[in-house]
Amino acid sequence: MRIGISGLWERLDFPGQGEVDPEELELEIEKKRGQYQSNLQPYYRQCLKNEVKMEVKLAVGICPTRLTVQEAQNSNVHWVVLDSHLKKYKEYIRQRISSNLAVMKGKDTAILVTLKASGKDIPEEESSAPLPVTEIPCSYPLSWRGSPRAIDQSELEAITNNFADENIIMEANGMKYYHGMLQDAPVLVECFIETDENFWSMLEILSRVRHRNILNIVGYLSTGAPKSLLYDNMCMGTVDLNLQCDNLAMDFGWKARWCVALEIGASLRYLHEECVDGPIVHLSVCSAHVLFSSGYSTMLVNFRTAKWLTDDVSSQDDSPAKGKNLEEDEHLSVDIHDYGIFLLELITGKRAPCFQAQGNGQKLVDWAIPLLQNGSISQLMDPRLTETCDTKVVQHMANAALCCLKNAKNRRHSMSEVLAVVRGDELAVSKYGVLLN
Repeated sequence: MRIGISGLWERLDFPGQGEVDPEELELEIEKKRGQYQSNLQPYYRQCLKNEVKMEVKLAVGICPTRLTVQEAQNSNVHWVVLDSHLKKYKEYIRQRISSNLAVMKGKDTAILVTLKASGKDIPEEESSAPLPVTEIPCSYPLSWRGSPRAIDQSELEAITNNFADENIIMEANGMKYYHGMLQDAPVLVECFIETDENFWSMLEILSRVRHRNILNIVGYLSTGAPKSLLYDNMCMGTVDLNLQCDNLAMDFGWKARWCVALEIGASLRYLHEECVDGPIVHLSVCSAHVLFSSGYSTMLVNFRTAKWLTDDVSSQDDSPAKGKNLEEDEHLSVDIHDYGIFLLELITGKRAPCFQAQGNGQKLVDWAIPLLQNGSISQLMDPRLTETCDTKVVQHMANAALCCLKNAKNRRHSMSEVLAVVRGDELAVSKYGVLLN
């Protein structure tokens, strides 16, 4: 696993007036690259010790703030740490990225600027803490991501305390879910019934998936009984549960919901467009399948229905992880439509599966689409949120929801296009808005 470090910005000053000599610029960039490599050498040794590969990316541009935002979005980073001289731009950057943000205070100390999902600023004097090198809340060493470890029966019994009843989190469809500890880190253990072939498809897919907004598989038992998958144990519940509880929903502000929309949209774009082994469709995107971590990042979970849309991913001809005889566009459009419903859940605060049963007389989508088309966004917005300063991001989500839900066969949109609308890209909103008229 690799750690990419970007956002180490420093102004390059050149004597004289006029244009900069390209050779002089290249020499200065190489000089800065060498300085950064030297400064980061202690961290490199620490990463090497923990079997983590660290990469340093030096990005060059005119405006450091815009470059920071651009690189944060393109690199899918979990954290952006600003040099102290960029502290004055922290609000500009914070409003334009979905990552967590911190500002360097000293040589080894960073100040947390905000928790993205709560929408609440944390006073700087209360949030100063040493900058962690390898530890991530409720997570495993990054070298484990995408490389789950095979465990044996005795290890699984130790992790689950011999499958003790007090370790059971839930039971559903004959399956049991346990919480446990693996190498002093919390894990969620999913135990499969003997005839459940989803174990192999989920293992095959999740062992190849590498994205910070997709639940990380850290281990598996394939030879004993019950066959089991081990995941990072997320700590803050699902988006669904946070919307059900009024107190939690009121703390789940518009900007935080928008950030969740961006993160889950990015995870779907990765599955559809960026997986090395070919497109993957999730086929069950909803608020109940999005979990919060203790760092308030969100993770897409539950890959029981996921399929590969390629014929050459696995050497096993009978692998259930392959999408067999399926039209790729049809399946991709299912995820995009479901993502549109997920956006409606974030906007309205209502759960799509229960909307009609709660006496509304129609499905959430059928109720919402006319309001979206008429621009009556205020009638859709969760009444538990009274804030008005971030309502522009609600419009972005509403535009994207309509784009997803009216995704006609002859003009289907990709997740990249939908995500651009969620971000509020003016060109994307204009282009796809015209298509929907």
